[in-house]
Amino acid sequence: MMKIEKRCLFLHGLDSSSQGVKAAHVRQLFPRLLTPDFHGSLEERMFQLSQIIGRKRDWTLIGSSFGGLMATYFACWHPKQVRKMILLAPALTWPDFVSAPPPPIDIPVVLYHGRLDTLIPLEEIKPIARQVFRNVEFHIVEDDHSLLKTFFEIDWHSLIGC
Repeated sequence: MMKIEKRCLFLHGLDSSSQGVKAAHVRQLFPRLLTPDFHGSLEERMFQLSQIIGRKRDWTLIGSSFGGLMATYFACWHPKQVRKMILLAPALTWPDFVSAPPPPIDIPVVLYHGRLDTLIPLEEIKPIARQVFRNVEFHIVEDDHSLLKTFFEIDWHSLIGC
């Protein structure tokens, strides 16, 4: 029986990088987890992401804010390549996403969103997420958009196991 390698990728937010607090923390927990830097427009970042993933399958995508939007787009366009997504306050209120949402997907999604998030309000994200994700587990937490308090309380080993 062939062993399937678990592939994990952390996608940072719009103004963050692979050197951010979240990327550094998950990289410390999972040294084989990829934490690349993304630059440019959404289209440029999506091209960079597709180059990293290639044709490989069985990915767990962890996306923070804008990285959550990127992970969602990739999973909707390439559902056979994604095993699971963990989304942290995903930027699903992006105007192009709201005006032309991708087709719904069945991939398991664990979504953390802060009740105190003023950048991407919880009440705006809920209906969009329910429209796109058929298999979503919501975790509404007492935190703001950064989710820094919540991030360090997550049991990452049981959640992704990379």
